Amino acid sequence: MPLNPYDNVLVQRSLAPAARTATANGTAVDRAAGGARYQDALIVIDAGVVTDGTHTFAVQDSPNGSDWTAVDDEFLQGTEPAVTSSNDDTIYEIGYLGSERYLRVAVTVAGASTGGVYSAAVVLSNARRGPVDRD
Repeated sequence: MPLNPYDNVLVQRSLAPAARTATANGTAVDRAAGGARYQDALIVIDAGVVTDGTHTFAVQDSPNGSDWTAVDDEFLQGTEPAVTSSNDDTIYEIGYLGSERYLRVAVTVAGASTGGVYSAAVVLSNARRGPVDRD
């Protein structure tokens, strides 16, 4: 039986939906979750209303979940956005082509007093062992 999206895709939150006026690091997402060893990852940033400031997103990876590095552009598909009031209310998608086990989304905020509302998730797919374990 072929795998469908429910059996082959796992969505994990990195930045919880919130109104932000300050820089934040998202929580780590383990690409080996449940022993599945996901081969593909898509970062989804859901930017709601941004009233002021610049909110610059960065995809970071880590071999151990402790030592984080900004992912080089050569390992990304698409561009990490800098969201302002002129390009808010948009969903941004970034493909990850690297090989590190852990991923997270960080945001650097500059010039915000009221800030913006947004979240970020990592969509894991193409597990080496499936179907996805949702327990």
